[in-house]
Amino acid sequence: MTSDQFATGPSSGCPAHSGRLPLYGPEFAADPHGTYAALRRHGGAAPVELAPGVPGTLVIGYQAALDVLRDPIRFPKDPRRWQANVAPDCPLLPMMGYRPNALFTDGAVHTRLRSAVTASLAQVDSNVLRGWVETTADSLIARLAHVGQMDLISEYARVLPLLVFNSMFGCPSVIGDRLVEGMSGIFEGIDAEKFNLILGEAVMELVAYKRANPGPDVTSWLMAHPAELTDEEMLSQLVTLMGAGTEPVQNLIANTMLLLLSDERFADGLSGGSLSIEDALDEVLWTDPPIANYAATYPPKETDLDGAWLPADQPVVVSFAAANTDPSLTSDVRAGNRAHLAWGAGPHTCPAQSQGRLIASAAIEKLLDKLPGMRLAVPADGLQWRPGMFHRALTALPVRFPPVSVPAPVPVATEKPPVPPAPLAMPERPGSPDTERPRWWRTLVGWWRGQ
Repeated sequence: MTSDQFATGPSSGCPAHSGRLPLYGPEFAADPHGTYAALRRHGGAAPVELAPGVPGTLVIGYQAALDVLRDPIRFPKDPRRWQANVAPDCPLLPMMGYRPNALFTDGAVHTRLRSAVTASLAQVDSNVLRGWVETTADSLIARLAHVGQMDLISEYARVLPLLVFNSMFGCPSVIGDRLVEGMSGIFEGIDAEKFNLILGEAVMELVAYKRANPGPDVTSWLMAHPAELTDEEMLSQLVTLMGAGTEPVQNLIANTMLLLLSDERFADGLSGGSLSIEDALDEVLWTDPPIANYAATYPPKETDLDGAWLPADQPVVVSFAAANTDPSLTSDVRAGNRAHLAWGAGPHTCPAQSQGRLIASAAIEKLLDKLPGMRLAVPADGLQWRPGMFHRALTALPVRFPPVSVPAPVPVATEKPPVPPAPLAMPERPGSPDTERPRWWRTLVGWWRGQ
């Protein structure tokens, strides 16, 4: 144990000299496992710098991670006491700042909100979901099959989950187009404020539309649930569900395709060997999970974890990637082994893991079936990883394949939603003063701004 683990204030100077390794910047993105290896000298929990000047603890041991994830009393999810002492422009707030949803609550509030989410997701028919994935994949592949090359990130893995989620959530294409635009723009980080507003207003319109036009979709099922979610709670659940269900699935598709195209074990398997797409998914979820470090908790008092004393009200972040590769694990057999923590554990386990895995698996199957002979367009060690501690995400995944002729997809007619009812009338487009918008709308925009 180091004395720095008792520190409660921001670290100063070089993070390495303060005893806290940084979880940001290009060096960490290029070799996160090198950082995890260096941190293991601390045991199952290590002091880190989550962002410049923001200290925290990273849980890197498998058993220590389970202890945190399964104990909401010692390790609650509500960040507001920590958040009160963090600068409003802290880059962590968009992912770690409080909002009224199942992810950031515990106890009875969490049970109520999560019950609505899990019950609604449970009504998604897996055969129908697979059909949406396959139809969407066919459409995306047909656009570029004759070209012989594509970027699997921007032209496939990023777009497919967004379009599939539009179907899951009953989103008309006239709204869905802006949901795709807003979500994609936020993930790209270009003019994020503009795309935040586009996404927020699109979700508001979706809520209004589904209030007037319920159907067999997750949004309508959330509204009809006995939990009786308010419009503000609906917005918070939907934005979180769509964000959590698109970026991670994008990364799972891309990271698995990289493994399939670069690892000889899987290349042989695709030619008739013993290793399958499902085996590759298991391997990625163990070694390079799409959400690498998250599930932040905030102990309300100084707490012992695996011999390390954690300060009160300071973030304790679980490293799924480090815990899954803990050297103390007795088995390195990953094919068919679902004991990894990529989906979390305990009461906050990801409620959409079965849907996420199905989407990724079906999307990869379609790629390999429709575009045989696919190969990386650049050496695997030349690929770049996006900075940031939360995800394990490539910037691009260029591939080449023999051009093939695929019938053009049939355009889908766009439908115009009816005018929303008066209680949910949309605020004016960006440009009107914030004071003219509902309070919960300003809260939503503030969340996206990290306020």
